[in-house]
Amino acid sequence: MNNNNIFVSDLHGNQKKFNKLFEIINERQPDGVFIGGDILPNHIAMDESMEQFIDRFLFHPIKTYKKTIEKNTRFFIILGNDDPKKFEYIFVNKDKEKLIDYVHFKTIPYHDFFVTGYSFIPPTPFQLKDWERYDVSRFVDVGCVSPEEGIRTEDFNPDEIKYATIKEDTLKLIHNAPPKKTIFLFHTPPYNTYLDRAALDGKTVDHTPIDVHIGSVAIMDLIKKHQPLLTLHGHVHEAVQLTGNWKQQFQNTFSFTGADVKESLSIVYFNPQNLEDASRETFPL
Repeated sequence: MNNNNIFVSDLHGNQKKFNKLFEIINERQPDGVFIGGDILPNHIAMDESMEQFIDRFLFHPIKTYKKTIEKNTRFFIILGNDDPKKFEYIFVNKDKEKLIDYVHFKTIPYHDFFVTGYSFIPPTPFQLKDWERYDVSRFVDVGCVSPEEGIRTEDFNPDEIKYATIKEDTLKLIHNAPPKKTIFLFHTPPYNTYLDRAALDGKTVDHTPIDVHIGSVAIMDLIKKHQPLLTLHGHVHEAVQLTGNWKQQFQNTFSFTGADVKESLSIVYFNPQNLEDASRETFPL
């Protein structure tokens, strides 16, 4: 495969990021493109429908690429915490049409490997809660808003919101395929790592310090206990600038982040058979 897989995250409806991404896709003709959530723009300020926007900047470029390039490039996609769940149907429909692989809470074969996707993140200070879950218990960090509060864009089961955890979800997902042959596409990074370091230094709520690490304990536990082949993450835009690291190795597991600051697009290139040689390229916009 020769590093012929691409991973990006947190495009946030930025047209320049979409255009640059497809410029790279057309140039490299990858085997797989992994998109790790936070894809959509702020729909409240849009001049067009979300269907029109995402078709113009994502699905139409994919269709054009597949018509002009004789290669079966796979597009693996999940949503993130800034993507309202009421728009998930757009991606579900395109998965049914075989244009993309929408992989949230699914595991599917990919060459000699498997891909498992998962969108949920631990509680944040933000109000949109469609893709937030309690992490390992009903604990909420200082400064964060409970998943039982905030705003949701679709009907939900109150009991599920109250009792479901990322830990319980990952215990189900880990049995879908052999972990050592599985690429996990997460939106949240693992807790207390280079990849989840946020710019919260010195900030407090009622004189209580806010944790500068905002990732998932459950995801970190999954990595430590089951040693998957590769985990891909986004969500924390400033982590690489703060730590100087876009990757971290946990024994046999490699973990990469595709998130970057607003003014840049970062692309990770990787080969599942040779993850030591993965690289990350940043494009100022």
